Amino acid sequence: MNVILPRYAGAIAESVVNEPVEADVAVDEVAATTPAINAAATQNDGLGCHAGAAELKTAASAAGKSDILDRYAADYPKGPHDQPQSMCPAFGSLRVGLRMRRTATILSGSACCVYGLTFTSHFYGARRTVGYVPFNSETLVTGKLFEDIREAVFKLADPALYDTIIITNLCVPTASGVPLDLLPDEINGVRIIGIDVPGFGVPTHAEAKDVLAAAMLEYARKEVEQGPVQAPRGGKSARPTVTLIGEMFPADPVGIGMMLEPLGLAAGPVVPTREWRELYAALDCSVVAAIHPFYTASFRQFDLAGRKIVGSAPVGHDGTEAWLESIGTACNVGRDKIDAAKNRFLPMIKAALAAKPIDACITVSGYEGSELLVARLLIESGARVPYVGTACPRTPWSDTDREWLEARGTRVQYRASLQMDLAAVDEFKPDLAIGTTPVVQKAKARAIPSLYFTNLISARPLFGVAGAGSLAQVVNAALGNQSRFDEMREFFDDVGEGHSAGVWEDTPKENVAFREKYRKQIEAQAKKRKAEEMI
Repeated sequence: MNVILPRYAGAIAESVVNEPVEADVAVDEVAATTPAINAAATQNDGLGCHAGAAELKTAASAAGKSDILDRYAADYPKGPHDQPQSMCPAFGSLRVGLRMRRTATILSGSACCVYGLTFTSHFYGARRTVGYVPFNSETLVTGKLFEDIREAVFKLADPALYDTIIITNLCVPTASGVPLDLLPDEINGVRIIGIDVPGFGVPTHAEAKDVLAAAMLEYARKEVEQGPVQAPRGGKSARPTVTLIGEMFPADPVGIGMMLEPLGLAAGPVVPTREWRELYAALDCSVVAAIHPFYTASFRQFDLAGRKIVGSAPVGHDGTEAWLESIGTACNVGRDKIDAAKNRFLPMIKAALAAKPIDACITVSGYEGSELLVARLLIESGARVPYVGTACPRTPWSDTDREWLEARGTRVQYRASLQMDLAAVDEFKPDLAIGTTPVVQKAKARAIPSLYFTNLISARPLFGVAGAGSLAQVVNAALGNQSRFDEMREFFDDVGEGHSAGVWEDTPKENVAFREKYRKQIEAQAKKRKAEEMI
């Protein structure tokens, strides 16, 4: 395997590396070579992801997108059910682009989908414009949508403003075969990256982050192969670096860097990166740390660049000890340095965990990809965690965490559905439920304290000394609310639940026959859709 080492052009670190190029293909010539659009896929124009996954997937394959869908199916395997109940996956890839400097984002999809996704830019305070190329059935059928996208890209490609333009096909353009791969790779020195992120092909928003991160890594890797590239903003690291994969709390990379220092290593960039030149530095590493284990396509790019990949993370005492050992071994660090790092940090982590114990039964579920790591930290803090559900798939890079958890009696459920997470709450009757919004809602309705994973758990350090005990404050505070839940449940005990909730002169009676009739109809429709998908 060839090992690719970036050659940094330090003298031009603040400029665009590639020379401006002129478009060598006219719009009408591109239109003439554009593959025929699948007209059948346009019949549900405006319905977007509501048009039906099976129909859209069939249309996409017929329109020439079968290779992309096959790759997604291999990288992001589904099951035990088709898809977790989560937000549109493009939410993830859009977020990655909006967080990058000098990067423009264009969406191509149904207007309702684009309208909803622009919420991302407001929610995360990106203060960025999200480009949108509208379409209708006619522009899809005639190929005019592709011409409109191409025209928009050429108008936007200003090297004084942007290093990169990202164009994302949502469900309907993907199903219709809009060929973003026919766009130029570069316009006036601005990189052009087109990706397809259909809800019927990418299971979760977490994995959509990988779709874009991998596309950019592939582009950057090929640039490295061709010649000198931009130097990192802070200059090349004097020590070998460890690239960190996965979005994490801002303090975590700093803490990881401190733990790597006794090994003679440094923390490299975090992928997804915040600007293009960090991609070169990410590729220029000694080893890749798969902190979040579902970045399958990104790991493939690092593998092509000749980089080793290490799973798990420095979480808790046991996780930190194993991780330092794995990183040190992968980087050929001497035994004395590995032991020195362990002797320096492990006692501090153990003391921090003991100082803030958690004595409770807790179920954990979420869709960020760090659920297994959170469960490990809770267990080392003293908690009992009988169930961990994650919307992400099982990969080799989470095996260490899964095995550690299962050895302690934890059931690990990959691709967990909402129904599985709720069933776990009913089965184990935890003292605290950590999960997604509907899990939190259902748990509180059962008078069980609960915490929203994304906002209250992910927004804290998890690794090293800073991570040890970091969850105890919020977890113990939530556990302390049990008496309040009991009081509320007692107070509202006579007002009913579900369809009978409220104060009534005549309490509504459940129509069992009516419910049974429509339950059978729904089951029959589901079986019919499943049979059509198999065909």
